[in-house]
Amino acid sequence: MIQPRTMLKVADNTGAKILQCFHILGGYKRRYGQLGDVIVGTVKRAEPRRLVKKHDVVRAVIIRQKKSFRRPEGTYIRFDDNACVILEGKTKDPKGGRILGPVAREVKEKGFEKVAALAEELV
Repeated sequence: MIQPRTMLKVADNTGAKILQCFHILGGYKRRYGQLGDVIVGTVKRAEPRRLVKKHDVVRAVIIRQKKSFRRPEGTYIRFDDNACVILEGKTKDPKGGRILGPVAREVKEKGFEKVAALAEELV
């Protein structure tokens, strides 16, 4: 359950470390985002001399969330952190070349095949 002002870990190699969500895309007055949803956020902490700088406004897809997520078959999945991957403009392609840590299967099901292909492990 990601909402505005939530801080997320950035799980790619674009240089951003922490991203603060300020809008969840996908409808008028949408309150919460979950696995596979696109958010708009600003970079709060970043490495120097990399692709993404501090204060950049970017789009990202949620790949991990702390709140347990119920799958259609009845099982639940939960992660240790809230994490996202920064996207290239308004496309579904990732900006970075590597993704660190596990990625939920729902990300691939929502059309982010390139994000899932770069992932170390799909859960």
